[in-house]
Amino acid sequence: MRNKIALYGAGNVGATTGHWLADKEIGDIVMFDIFGQTAAGKALDLYEAGPAIGFDSRITGSSDVGIIEGADVVVVTAGVPRKKDPVTGKFPSRDELVKINQDVMSQVSENIKKHAPDSIVIIVTNPLDAMCHVVKHVTGFPRERVIGQAGALDTARYKTFIALELGVSVEDVHGIVLGGHGDTMVPLPRHTSVAGIPVTELISQEKLDAIIDRTAKGGGEIVGLLGYSGYYAPAAGTAIMVESILKDKKRVIPSAVYTQGEYGYQDLFIGLPVVLGRKGVERILDMDLNEKERAMLDHSAEAVRSVVAVLGYD
Repeated sequence: MRNKIALYGAGNVGATTGHWLADKEIGDIVMFDIFGQTAAGKALDLYEAGPAIGFDSRITGSSDVGIIEGADVVVVTAGVPRKKDPVTGKFPSRDELVKINQDVMSQVSENIKKHAPDSIVIIVTNPLDAMCHVVKHVTGFPRERVIGQAGALDTARYKTFIALELGVSVEDVHGIVLGGHGDTMVPLPRHTSVAGIPVTELISQEKLDAIIDRTAKGGGEIVGLLGYSGYYAPAAGTAIMVESILKDKKRVIPSAVYTQGEYGYQDLFIGLPVVLGRKGVERILDMDLNEKERAMLDHSAEAVRSVVAVLGYD
C-alpha cells in the first residue's frame, strides 16, 4: 500500500511541496484547499508532469476535506501569509498573525483529528512555533506526531549564504540552526564546517555575523523582494522532512518540537536537533552548548513564549 501525503493548503508553499515530493516518489499526494478549483487544477497540472519527468505518484486535489482521509503525513500550510499592506506599505510581524491564524489552525486541527487521526503533522504556517501549540492542543496528538518545519528552512538559508561567501558547493557545508523561527533563531558557527573544516577558520567573525543576520532576516528579505513570502525553500525544507519520515531515514533535521525537559525547557515548541523517522520525532539530540549559545537559545525561547502567550492557553 502506498504512502499517502496530504497537503492542507494548495497555495505556493503547499503546491511547491507537492512538486518536490512527487519527484521523490514517496507516495500519493492529495491537495486540499478551500478554493477547490485551485487545488484540483494545481494537482492535475502537476500530475500531468509525471510522464515528462518520470514519476508515478498519483496527485489529486479538492475542496472536500475528506480527501485527506487516512493520510500518513499531513503538511499544513493553510493560513494568512505575510504580505505588504496596500495602504501602509508595511509588512505585518509574525506575532500579528497569531490570533487570526489561531482560528484557522483550530479548524484545520479538528479536520485532521477527524479524518487523519493517525497522521504525523508537519506545520509550516506562521507564526510557526505558536501554530504548533494550536495543533497539539486541539488534536491531542502525542508530541512525536506534531512537528514544526523551521530549522530545515533556516539551516538551508544559513548554508546557502556560507557557500556563497566561500564559493564552495552547498553539499560540503554542514551546520545547524536552532531556536524559534524568526529573528531570534540561533545559528551555531562553532558547530558549522565546510568539508570538516571549521567555518570559523575560513570566514572572519565580521562576515559570519553578517551571514547570521541575513539568515535570521531571510524570510523578510524574500517578502521585501516579492511582496509575499517565499515558497521554494520552505517547500524543499518540508519535503526532506516528509521523506525522512516516510522512508524511515532517521535524518537529523532541526525541527520545532514540544519539549518535556530537553535543554531545560518545558511544554514549549522550539527548534532542536531531532531524528525524524517513521514514528515522527524519534529522538531529540543533546548538543553541548557553551554559555553564549545557551544564552541565545534562552533568548529565542523567551521570544517564542511571548508569542505563545497570545494564544490564551493555560
